[in-house]
Amino acid sequence: MAKKITVIGSINMDLVIKTSRMPKPGESFFAQNFGMIPGGKGANQAVAVAKLGEEVKMVGKVGRDVFGDKLLKNLRELGVNTDYVSQDSSASTGVAFIIVTEEGENSILVANGANGNLFPEDIEEFESIIKNSDLLLMQLEIPLRTVSCAVELANKHKVPVILDAGPPPKFFPDFFTRVDILSPNELEAEELTGIKIKDLESAKEAAQKLLNTGIKRVVLKLGAKGALLATRNGVKHIKGIKVRAVDTTAAGDAFTAALAVSYAKGENIEGATVFANYVGALTVTKFGAQPSIPGIDEVESFIEKIKSPTLS
Repeated sequence: MAKKITVIGSINMDLVIKTSRMPKPGESFFAQNFGMIPGGKGANQAVAVAKLGEEVKMVGKVGRDVFGDKLLKNLRELGVNTDYVSQDSSASTGVAFIIVTEEGENSILVANGANGNLFPEDIEEFESIIKNSDLLLMQLEIPLRTVSCAVELANKHKVPVILDAGPPPKFFPDFFTRVDILSPNELEAEELTGIKIKDLESAKEAAQKLLNTGIKRVVLKLGAKGALLATRNGVKHIKGIKVRAVDTTAAGDAFTAALAVSYAKGENIEGATVFANYVGALTVTKFGAQPSIPGIDEVESFIEKIKSPTLS
C-alpha cells in the first residue's frame, strides 16, 4: 500500500537559461537556450514523491494567473493531489530565475510571490491532513512561522517530519530540534554553522555542530560527493555515485523526497540515505527541475545497473 506523504511548501515557475559561462558585471552575453519549467522546492519534492510511487498531497499557494493555472495543471498530471493548493488573488505566482552552466551547476534567484502568503492559519485548516499522513515533508521557501506551525501539528499527532533546510534562515529556528531529520546542502550547512565546508572533514564538523544544537538527525547533501549521515551514533559518509551531470537544479529536492519516501516505508535512516543518493545522482543526468526527476522503475533499473556493472 502506498504511503501517505504531505508536502507543504513552495510552488514556482522556473525560468531557466543555459549558458557557457556567467556574464561579467555590465556585460550582455548570448545564452544557449531558455525554458519555462515547473519548479519550486515544495512542488519538486511532491512530484518526486508521486514519481516514486507514493500518495502525495501538496499544500501551498500560487497566484490567480497564467503561471498558477499551468503549475496546478502540471502537478495534477504528475499525480499530485492539489486539493489543498489555493490561488491567491493578491499575489503573483512564485518565479525562480535559474542560470545553468555547461558544467551543470546552477545559480537561482527567487521572487517568492504567493508562497510568502502561506500562513499558519492556512495550515491549521488542514490539520486533519497532517494527522492522517505517514510523513510530513517541508522546506523553507515559505514563512518560517508557517513551517513552525506545521511542525507543531505533526508533533502533536506523532507524524514524522523531514525538513529540507533550504534556503537557510538568517537565525536558527527552535523548530529545527523538533523535526526527525534535517537535510541541508553544503552551503546551507555553512550558513547554519559558520563552518566553511571545503572537504569531508569540515563537512563532518558542520554536521556534528548541527547535532550538538539538539537536532535529532542530520543528512547533509554533498552533491557529487554523496551525503553525510549524522546521528547520536556518529557521522557516516555515503559515497557519491559517478554520473555525467547535466543540470543539478532539482537534485537536492529529489534526494530529500526519496529520503522521505524510503523513511516513510520503514527503511532505517542509513538505508533511506543510500536510496536518496541513487535518486539524486540519477536526477542530475537530465535537464530541468521536475522533468529530470526519475520514476521508481527508472530508479530501480539504475540501482541494478550500478550494483551489477557487468550488465552495462
